[in-house]
Amino acid sequence: MRAVGYAASPPDKSVDHLVDLDLPRPRPAGRDILVRVEAVSVNPVDTKQRGPVADPARIPRVLGFDAAGTVEAVGEDATLFRPGDAVFYAGAVDRPGSNQEYQLVDERLVARKPASLDFADAAALPLTAITAWETLFDRFSIQPDLSEKGTLLVIGAAGGVGSIATQLARELTGLTVVGTASREETRAFALDHGCHHVVDHAQPMAPQIEALGLGPVDYVFGVTQTPSHMADIGAMIRPFGHLCVIDSADLDLAPIRTKSVSLHFEYMFTRPVFQTADMIEQHRLLAEVSRLVDAGRIRTTRTRTLRPISAETVREAHRLVKTGRTLGKTVIAGWPAAREGAS
Repeated sequence: MRAVGYAASPPDKSVDHLVDLDLPRPRPAGRDILVRVEAVSVNPVDTKQRGPVADPARIPRVLGFDAAGTVEAVGEDATLFRPGDAVFYAGAVDRPGSNQEYQLVDERLVARKPASLDFADAAALPLTAITAWETLFDRFSIQPDLSEKGTLLVIGAAGGVGSIATQLARELTGLTVVGTASREETRAFALDHGCHHVVDHAQPMAPQIEALGLGPVDYVFGVTQTPSHMADIGAMIRPFGHLCVIDSADLDLAPIRTKSVSLHFEYMFTRPVFQTADMIEQHRLLAEVSRLVDAGRIRTTRTRTLRPISAETVREAHRLVKTGRTLGKTVIAGWPAAREGAS
């Protein structure tokens, strides 16, 4: 089968070491299902996973998380899906990734693809939707109820995670949703994806929040460059407020300590990596996201599509995501024509 990854451990993190591979097709067992991958999308975590491979057992290594495709076969203990079902998922960080024609994935991490979306649009959603949902409703314990009031600030509202978090908060809660963006196109994108207000994170944000007349912020979701915004966060957030981060390196906690702010970390791979008892919650939340999409309440955030899935397009997508200036999600769809004799 066709795949993109490493045939040998690369000497460095350069994207140029990703190559086209021809690998054996895996077979499902237990609760795994085998999915024929039709489209994938690329996230910052994909670029962070690039580089030397310490464990020889992980060579050849295939990267990639977000995927949409069709169930090809199921393991003997799988009960949620049958061959032919169209599905979407983000997979697990400690297993071979989605940049391969056929992928094994635990059915508890998978949901049926929104019927109203094609594979490319669906592939843009899983990782960002899981991250946003777990942040809002698990880490922050916000109730998905329009009676839920307060203010949510999403730092980096025009990116993949931010633009799903703002939609979910706007659609499912009564929160006032404030996003941050520093360019006119990102500001417009954030407003179009659920934000009531947008402030410029390239400028001091606390005065801009104060000028909105909303009072201190109840919840801050640090999606990007959180360490550089800690002083602002400390000034904006209310006493006993909540901060959740997904980019947590080198945080200066002094600005939030005196306000007794609750600090949360969100890592959407925690459930699959540790095989938690509630791992099936990712299946359930993705099923709810699928329902919301088909009801017209949530939109895909795909903004760019590359074709077909190959080393060339995966490398291009990695370079685009690494700039940190992309709107929404970059998707790669379809496979090149099968090579003669490929497995």
